Amino acid sequence: MKITYDRETDTLMVIFAETPVTESDEDKPGVILDYDAAGNLVSLEILDASHRVTAPSRIEYQVAPMQG
Repeated sequence: MKITYDRETDTLMVIFAETPVTESDEDKPGVILDYDAAGNLVSLEILDASHRVTAPSRIEYQVAPMQG
């Protein structure tokens, strides 16, 4: 997974897989979902991110503890 924030365009991009995008859908205004040929979600793009996300230039990553 790769996360980028572009301050110039105020766009936050979360890339789940480095797979060619064959379809995009603007689920909600300013939230774009990209899919591959098999219909799998490969990326998420948030436009005007500084107005939609708290501190888009700061990333916090957590892994839940394994159960079992």
